Amino acid sequence: MNNAIIRSEKLTRIYDKGFRTLALQEVDLQIPRGSITCIMGPSGHGKSTLLHLLGGLDRPSSGKVFLDDIELTAITADRLAEIRSRKIGFVFQFFNLLPVLTALENVQVAMMLAGTGKKEQAERATELLKLVGLADKLQAKPNQLSGGQRQRVAIARALANDPEILLMDEPSGNLDSRSEEELLEQIGKVNERGKTVVIVTHSETVAAMAQQIVSIRDGRLVSGGANRAERPGGKSL
Repeated sequence: MNNAIIRSEKLTRIYDKGFRTLALQEVDLQIPRGSITCIMGPSGHGKSTLLHLLGGLDRPSSGKVFLDDIELTAITADRLAEIRSRKIGFVFQFFNLLPVLTALENVQVAMMLAGTGKKEQAERATELLKLVGLADKLQAKPNQLSGGQRQRVAIARALANDPEILLMDEPSGNLDSRSEEELLEQIGKVNERGKTVVIVTHSETVAAMAQQIVSIRDGRLVSGGANRAERPGGKSL
């Protein structure tokens, strides 16, 4: 039985905006269910492109992406949006919090869009902010929070609709070392609750907690994924 929750087959993305850019080339990848997987490589070599394709935020030029037995690359835009809202949470480098809303309200917004009732929104948002260590910051607005705290609000928001998968694009890129340590603690808690976590990162500290490390260079998978080798200590490379 295949334990991959996400897999790609010959995933390719070409951008053509006056000139042709081959961003991703025939990537075969498997993300094990319940794992932490880090995608690493130099800037501009296709890491974020791969993450966006795996999460259905972009469509490939060719190739396929599967979430369990659903081929994301073969369904309608409406069906894809519905699956994303239920099964996938996204966390980005620049937080993307609404500055006029409190931490609690920022988390509630995701549930509001999903049609969750107001009482349940408030209860679940409070529970999630407690999970990420922000029980005393429910009414704080983003400009009253540190970078690490804002990123933890972003994680709580990504978990609002109880997705199976959390996709994170450089989540510690704007954080100092102490905030990064706090972030890693929260990622560990999320993973312990059974969530599959995929992280694009340059940080060796972040990568050290992964069960699988995928390396991308020039848009190609150079190590990791379906044909990964074992690292000392049982982690994959």
